[in-house]
Amino acid sequence: MDDRTRKFLQDPPLRLLVSMATPNSIAFLIQAGVSLTEVWFVGKLGLTSLAAIALVFPLLMLNQALSGGALGGAVASSISRAMGAGDIDRAERLIWHALAIAVTGAVVLLGIFLSVGEIFLVFLGGQGESLEQAMAYCLVLFPGAILIWLMGVLAAIFRGTGEMLFPAKMMILSACIQVPLSAMLILGAFGIESIGIVGAAVSAVVASGIVSSLLAWNMAKGRLPIRLRKVRLKFERALFDDILGVALPASLSPLLTVANILILTAIVARFGETALAGYGIGSRIEFLLTPLIFGLGAAMTALVGLSVGAGDIARAEHIGRIGGVLAVCVAGAIGVGLALSADVWIPLFSSDPETLDAARLYIYFLGPCFAFNGLGLSLYFACQGAGAMFWPIFATIIRIVVAGAGALLLTRVMGFGLSGVYSAAALAMVLYGVIIAAAVRMGAWRPVSTQ
Repeated sequence: MDDRTRKFLQDPPLRLLVSMATPNSIAFLIQAGVSLTEVWFVGKLGLTSLAAIALVFPLLMLNQALSGGALGGAVASSISRAMGAGDIDRAERLIWHALAIAVTGAVVLLGIFLSVGEIFLVFLGGQGESLEQAMAYCLVLFPGAILIWLMGVLAAIFRGTGEMLFPAKMMILSACIQVPLSAMLILGAFGIESIGIVGAAVSAVVASGIVSSLLAWNMAKGRLPIRLRKVRLKFERALFDDILGVALPASLSPLLTVANILILTAIVARFGETALAGYGIGSRIEFLLTPLIFGLGAAMTALVGLSVGAGDIARAEHIGRIGGVLAVCVAGAIGVGLALSADVWIPLFSSDPETLDAARLYIYFLGPCFAFNGLGLSLYFACQGAGAMFWPIFATIIRIVVAGAGALLLTRVMGFGLSGVYSAAALAMVLYGVIIAAAVRMGAWRPVSTQ
């Protein structure tokens, strides 16, 4: 075992979490800012384009969550457990398996979209011009998504070794490429003709391609304790199983989360285009939370995985408790702050009064519950590190059932309107965090014989 890995297994968890999560959180916050900036650009095109970007947001989130979250977390978990056990050879062989799964995942999603993508967009309420714009966006995003998947997995390999700073720098570089390119392509500038919301998809793919190349080059040149070596290019079922054993159940979480967004989007769409546009603004703001917690969660995945690989379950649980408290504090402060300042930032995205009301209502109901979402998300990533995904999946299923069924009950039966949709979503968010935290507290990461 190298000295660097030994340090991660011995240093105080709080100091490690803060030092490792800080660059990640900053980078992911900047990335979230990119998403919000693109919404601002799109808002300049009009209400129809805002509605279209709301329609495609769940599909963009699905690509990012599956590549960077589900698969990325599984890869970081496998790498960190191998490093914790002192098995460098296994860690290097896992790299090639991770890249192969990334390519396969992107191709599978492309095939699914080409088969049923337009049906999904219509189900969400897309029609007329907004549907046409959404389809044009997706027909760029999905063919180019292989670069998004490779970027997510390559960054996860770095994080699995405990290296957080370099992938964070690469994410910031990605933002520096994506924002001006989006501005030029969405709005038109410097002699470039506007191509509308399709410009956001083009900029995401281009930025991902550049960053993926830099991550792979640095990995091959020996920046890490492990390297990308051709001599390790030999596929083994056991190593695929090691990654997929975490990635497949973990994939259910973002799939169910996106399904939750799809259901709520479809319900909100029944209230009209302005309600859909307002919901799109609110959901993008909530997306700001996910990258921040992902920064902390990536550190938790690596540290928990290292501890589990070394056989120190007590330390892994201690890291989970500390990380969960940090997530509650960060996410809670953001949610309350956004709710209190809603009249300041929401008008930046639209001037339509009904759209503003819908976005304002969203953050009033869900903002105070962000603390529970942060708790659940952070422990979801920690569970990936431990290789124990049952309870996060169970909690996500409960969340989608409560949010979807509750929204239908409150709107169709009890006549609460948009407030009913948001009330159900808020309750589901609280249950999500509480269930996962309780499971970890009761010993979900311990071997059965010691629980």
